[in-house]
Amino acid sequence: MDEWLVLLITMAAAIAGVLTITVFRGRRHEDPSETPDVIEYMTMMVGVVYAIVLGLAIAGVWEARNTAQDTVRAEVQALHEISERVQVYAPAVRDQTRKDVDAYASYVVHKEWPVMLDKQKLTDEGERLLEKVRTDVTSYQPRNDHEAQSYQPLLDQVGAADAARGAREGDSDDTMPGVVWFGLIAGALVAVGLIFALQIRRSPRELLLAGLYSALIAFLLFLIWDFNAPFGHEIADSSGPFTDMFPV
Repeated sequence: MDEWLVLLITMAAAIAGVLTITVFRGRRHEDPSETPDVIEYMTMMVGVVYAIVLGLAIAGVWEARNTAQDTVRAEVQALHEISERVQVYAPAVRDQTRKDVDAYASYVVHKEWPVMLDKQKLTDEGERLLEKVRTDVTSYQPRNDHEAQSYQPLLDQVGAADAARGAREGDSDDTMPGVVWFGLIAGALVAVGLIFALQIRRSPRELLLAGLYSALIAFLLFLIWDFNAPFGHEIADSSGPFTDMFPV
């Protein structure tokens, strides 16, 4: 399901739920003046604390998303450097190395990426294909000083690609643990529930504010859920560096 559709359904459900309960409670003809003053202070305090928690959660998932994207760019850049620097090698070795780099990039995007998004782990086949690139580089015997000078930098780029691959696996887990989600959802219920503790009435202004408040919380929770997956929920969300640099 499209993320925008999920967002609209979530916000609409939150607004409908709050407004339905508010209108239903309005039939009981409760007197808002009977609300204790301490409830207003509690509502303000809970709102401030929950806003801080939401802000920290959004900052955390955003930072994790940026780190994951940097990891992908580092891996792609290392692979690109291998393809370019192998130019000094013999034509047969050069072409074979570039072919293996392209095969690895294609496999990562089309085969490994769905596994990574679904199971938060990488595949053995991807490791084998990268090891094949390493073998192409390390098994070559430089024929002259110029090739010898390029040998170590190529090894460094293979190591950088391998390190970035390992970091990509480490970054694939969800950012927010379950206990944090429990706190976020429980906080949302408390924050919205305090609206009813204030005994709001059914005037258009109060209904509008109640609906917007619940919709805002629903949107922020959706934002955290969307960014909670560092590499997104679809292949195209974060595999752009691979598809931009290699013919995959």
